[in-house]
Amino acid sequence: MRIGLMGTGRIGSFHAEVLSRHPAVDSLVVADADAGRAAEVARRTGAAFAPAEDLWTSGLDAVVIASATAAHADQIGRAARAGLPAFCEKPIAVDLPGTLAALREVEAAGTPLQLGFMRRFDAGYAAARARVRSGELGRLHTVRTVSSDATPPPAAYLPLSGGLYRDCLVHDFDILRWVTGREVVEVYAAGSAAGDPMFAAADDVATAAVVLTLDDGVLATATATRCNGAGYDVRMELAGEQNQLAVGLDDRTPLTSTEPAGPPAPAKPWAGFLERFAPAYEAELDAFLQVVRGERANPCDGREALRALRVAEACEVSRREGRAVRVAEIPRL
Repeated sequence: MRIGLMGTGRIGSFHAEVLSRHPAVDSLVVADADAGRAAEVARRTGAAFAPAEDLWTSGLDAVVIASATAAHADQIGRAARAGLPAFCEKPIAVDLPGTLAALREVEAAGTPLQLGFMRRFDAGYAAARARVRSGELGRLHTVRTVSSDATPPPAAYLPLSGGLYRDCLVHDFDILRWVTGREVVEVYAAGSAAGDPMFAAADDVATAAVVLTLDDGVLATATATRCNGAGYDVRMELAGEQNQLAVGLDDRTPLTSTEPAGPPAPAKPWAGFLERFAPAYEAELDAFLQVVRGERANPCDGREALRALRVAEACEVSRREGRAVRVAEIPRL
């Protein structure tokens, strides 16, 4: 297959490395608004280079979109109009109207669109999903998720990110749905911009907490921060009437116990998402190539991404208005 890659920043460069060595990829064509950066990635990976405008007419079988967030919706539309299956890093767009417009275009074209919710391809989350659904935990009653970045992004990124709920916690909302098999019906969200003034300047928050009610009465909490100096920390805890599980708890989890017999502090905490989830990123691209070849169903299509985004949108409304928000208040396709 001949695969196009739009975007050669941090995640795009990683994808280029993975795609360039995948046995199903005969040729890889890379492009970026920064032509020099794309040319360097092409040189390093043995891929072909194309100017950004020429990628869409390069005889592709599919395209991977890893460009800046603001460009996603337009590029998803271009792929749909070209009849190309597309993989896109989340989010589809920076706002709900843009997301809905892009999804309508994809559905009208009938082309596959897979979204990059990589936690679905992480071994720990997959095991939790299987064990929850096997009944091992009994009736599930509580879920807790944690998403903590070791260092904040550059100030220039914040106004373009969509905010902490849409940019970061949307992963928690997606994996909560995927692991439990339930839908979020109501949220109550709070956020704090305390710390670096760049968060308040961007009308964003540095730390957030959400209480979520699922459609079967399970209660979940989701917390996130941009400023967790101990290291990158992404976990999930699931508690039932018979047992409980933890995802992401290992010898690199940046958590120190105060108990005398507790585990020691990690010698090498996780530094960031690419290190922590590298196998999952590879697995999701492999799944996309299987989708392109017609060998499997789409594991995370646009409607799945929209469901997680609607939860994030409800959180933003809740934070701003200081009230519980029903997800049903947020528009759908």
